[in-house]
Amino acid sequence: MQLEPLLTDDVVLRELGARLARQRLDLGLTQAEVAERAGISKRTLERLENGGASQLVSFIRILRVLERLGALEAVLPDTGPAPMALLRGGGKPPQRARRRAQTASGQDWSWDADT
Repeated sequence: MQLEPLLTDDVVLRELGARLARQRLDLGLTQAEVAERAGISKRTLERLENGGASQLVSFIRILRVLERLGALEAVLPDTGPAPMALLRGGGKPPQRARRRAQTASGQDWSWDADT
């Protein structure tokens, strides 16, 4: 299944859980072995594999045991600050987000705002 923006959170969680289970089985590991190596309860792993919610740290520990932690690099690569943000900040990376410019009417400005 392709993870798409229109899928509900529950569907995405179930798919991620199924993928974790497949990866675990491909490595020939039992739920008890993965849970012990990850330092989590077997019930937590069962819940994740069944599409239940869990803490992010548990997910990270499981990925580490399944030798898939590096896959998170594709999700959130370390890109560094944008060049324009560095210019605006005098060479320093931004510490907080800036508000968008608004029109006099209080709405966000856009090219077609006067139509």
